[in-house]
Amino acid sequence: MRYKNGREALPPSLLKEIQKYIQGDLIYIPKATEERARWGEKSGARKELAQRNAEITLHYSKGWTVPELVQKYHLSSESIRKIVVKTW
Repeated sequence: MRYKNGREALPPSLLKEIQKYIQGDLIYIPKATEERARWGEKSGARKELAQRNAEITLHYSKGWTVPELVQKYHLSSESIRKIVVKTW
């Protein structure tokens, strides 16, 4: 993230209004909610976890036990149970 000078980035009237509240301090202005990507969308992590969870559910439906799934996926038994319950 790059620092921007308010005099260059904002119209004078808006700068003057902001100066009523903050002067000389740094302020972070987040993106609008509708412009923000959800967690893992850009990196692909969300998709990978969804695929992994579908695979866990498939194995469970074919008779794999929770301890077997714990061993294969290196997750806690509680995590495996949550994944299975959520998708069943």
